[in-house]
Amino acid sequence: MSHQARKRFGQNFLHDQDVIQRIVHAINPRPGQRLVEIGPGQGAITLPLLKACEKLEVIELDRDLVAPLGALAQGCGELVIHQSDAMRFDYSSLAEQEKIRIVGNLPYNISTPLIFHLMNYSSYIVDMHFMLQKELVDRMAAAPGGGDYGRLSVMIQYHCRVDPLFRVAPQAFQPVPKVDSAFVRLTPHAHPPVAVADYNCLVDLVRQAFSQRRKTLRNTLKPLLPVEDIESVGVNPAARAETLTLAQYAALANRLADRNRSLSEAAPP
Repeated sequence: MSHQARKRFGQNFLHDQDVIQRIVHAINPRPGQRLVEIGPGQGAITLPLLKACEKLEVIELDRDLVAPLGALAQGCGELVIHQSDAMRFDYSSLAEQEKIRIVGNLPYNISTPLIFHLMNYSSYIVDMHFMLQKELVDRMAAAPGGGDYGRLSVMIQYHCRVDPLFRVAPQAFQPVPKVDSAFVRLTPHAHPPVAVADYNCLVDLVRQAFSQRRKTLRNTLKPLLPVEDIESVGVNPAARAETLTLAQYAALANRLADRNRSLSEAAPP
């Protein structure tokens, strides 16, 4: 397929056959599974996936790639192409009878918001396999205490198990990106690993905690929780955001939910 990569779509087409084989092996597609590929591009992963599972749905924003993809897939299986923006797509529409598996070489410029968009559909998803910037994968999988650990780590780990699979050199793509990549598996939890009374409180609290990483929780959480509330759940107000575990963030979020409920009940009608 001859197609000029477009910067506005963040296109870097995978061409290394060894990497492609490793990706397909990691996904391990089987006939009858509901596979969905985001951003098939020139079909490097599309064709081997289609041959393995016999039916594949793909979401492609670039309309100039739709017809060539259809032609390329002739005789390989049933390829269903959705010419759509993956950031606005309703993934539940593809999982009416069976949960879906998602795979994609994601554009690095939208990968984080796209993954958060997909978290809204986690109950419809078996697993997700993505090619991402290595730095992003490091952040998603990071443990408390390191420089990579941040808001993304906490929120992704609340929703999914993160399994970095292998690193990919820039030369595996065309055009060649300026960063290393990594292939990762995200498996949505059947049940969240921690109990959270109000998910929005967790979102707000984690965002606030990491808004100024160098400051202590005493200062960063001041707009949400007083020091005594932080201490009440066994968290040191002198600690910094990157040292807290997901369980500690859940405890703080539940305390915030209790506080918001009490303030609401005390407010005059």
